[in-house]
Amino acid sequence: MKNNRRDFIKKGGALAALSIAGLNSCQTNTSRKQDKEQSYLKDRSDVSVREPSIKIAYQAPAEPGENDISFIRQMGVDYVVLWTDAKKAGYEYYNSRRELYESHGIKVFGFGNWDVHNQDKITLNLPGRDEKIEEYLAHLRNLSKAGIYYTTYAHMANGIWSTANEKTRGGAVARAFNLDSADAGYWHGVRYEAPLSHGRKYSKDELWANYEYFIKKAAATAEEYKVRIGIHPDDPPVEELGGIPRCIFGNFDGYKRALEIADSPYVGMCLCVGCWLEGGTMMGRDVIETIKYFGERKKIFKVHFRNVNQPMPHFTETFLDDGYADMYQILRALKEVKFDGVIIADHIPAMVHPHSGTAFSIGYMKALVERVTAEG
Repeated sequence: MKNNRRDFIKKGGALAALSIAGLNSCQTNTSRKQDKEQSYLKDRSDVSVREPSIKIAYQAPAEPGENDISFIRQMGVDYVVLWTDAKKAGYEYYNSRRELYESHGIKVFGFGNWDVHNQDKITLNLPGRDEKIEEYLAHLRNLSKAGIYYTTYAHMANGIWSTANEKTRGGAVARAFNLDSADAGYWHGVRYEAPLSHGRKYSKDELWANYEYFIKKAAATAEEYKVRIGIHPDDPPVEELGGIPRCIFGNFDGYKRALEIADSPYVGMCLCVGCWLEGGTMMGRDVIETIKYFGERKKIFKVHFRNVNQPMPHFTETFLDDGYADMYQILRALKEVKFDGVIIADHIPAMVHPHSGTAFSIGYMKALVERVTAEG
């Protein structure tokens, strides 16, 4: 009887031990399953998830309607860049636009003025140059006073050149350029015709001298008023159009020399990825090498995120996932140099519904930003 009792106790203890072990195993497996199931959840307490270093901005109307504001907020975009012209430009207008957007929780990253952008008077030293430069300096001062500390500038004397629109994926209509048939450039309502847009050929030396005259004044004012100037590439970046060399902002070496002349932390790049892809090997360095060089020197202030089907002499702009560049690799390169400015969707193909292209582009960009941010 005693032996049976001892055996029962031993067996009972063994069974209890097995039960506990089994229970622990079940608990561990359940815990692992729960951890696995919950690994997809966002940690909303993690600031890096809420606020990536690379920010997305929307090129928005300066005078938005209720639907414009709703569209921006529905896309989850926190920054906008705005443009206006000389008729409205000034402290009161800049400040009122900033206050309007901020009242809806949206920050104004930058503000441009078409009438001091791509100005042949500045680029070619035409009559009225000093007055136009002073207008630009006033633009910088007014931005600073309004609490806006970035503006994009381009230095093209005869505008942006395009040829007839072409169709890209699914029949979406997109801007195109064919060097063989290009006959004119345009900027802000002005047409610049080939073969000589300004009546004669200009030399590279003239262009460089005119640029230095302008940028020394602009850099000094930018430094005093703490406004950063991001210079946009020539579009398209060919050697010459309409008798005007595109030697300064049409390739890597030109940019390097131009920023060295400016010699200011407040003068840098508005890197248009699309323009760099248009130029291809003519740029001297590819877009990844360019990001690495200028990004490591903190010279990239803003990025225009755009893809094209192929480099010149004939290209068509297309959707971000449909061009010849891997846009993930480009964004990854920006992350690696700790770029902390904004990227905007640029020259978006026209889809069936008016805002579809923008929504698609912003969504694609947001996914890429989340991916590179998560990768660390």
